[in-house]
Amino acid sequence: MALWNKKNKEILLSPLSKNNPVIVQMLGICSALAVTAKLEPSIVMAISVTIVVAFANVIISLLRKTIPSRIRIIVQLVVVAALVTVVSELLQAYAYDVNKQLSVFVGLIITNCILMGRLEAFALGNGPWESFLDGIGNGAGYGLVLIVIGFFRELFGSGSLLGMRIIPESFYEMGYANNGLMVMPPMALLLAACIVWVHRARNKDLQEEN
Repeated sequence: MALWNKKNKEILLSPLSKNNPVIVQMLGICSALAVTAKLEPSIVMAISVTIVVAFANVIISLLRKTIPSRIRIIVQLVVVAALVTVVSELLQAYAYDVNKQLSVFVGLIITNCILMGRLEAFALGNGPWESFLDGIGNGAGYGLVLIVIGFFRELFGSGSLLGMRIIPESFYEMGYANNGLMVMPPMALLLAACIVWVHRARNKDLQEEN
């Protein structure tokens, strides 16, 4: 089936592993530090970015032959801003508490390097379907890193996941204490570094030659 040929599968799956935009291209690191103290906002941010990247890619791909080169960045920003506004309104309507936790970072999706990078590098030169897959893949690759970091930060920093107590009360009675460092931004950077290390160890060809 043409929609799921080898090339399209590579476009979708590559950002989830070998060409992950966060741990290979080092894009979107700032939001990874800011929104991953808890798992729930990490998941919501991951879904939000994936939706915006995917549909922005499709729209720009559809318009790519009609956009004058000199104003293409402006058009991209208008499209992204419109999509981010829709996502922000939906979060305020249906996930208000999480939206408060994410604070200004939903609006800052507009300036996410991954988003603008995919519009410039892919959507302007490829068809809508391929651009949609590229957006889903890169958004999911970004989100996967956020979710992994948020999982460990909330588990060890708060003893819970999605607000539900995971570490038994008996552990605390025996002297266990939550690691307060886990809820601080530097630990997100350290966890991201560990993910990069594991990824590079598994993909030897990504290691820089000495």
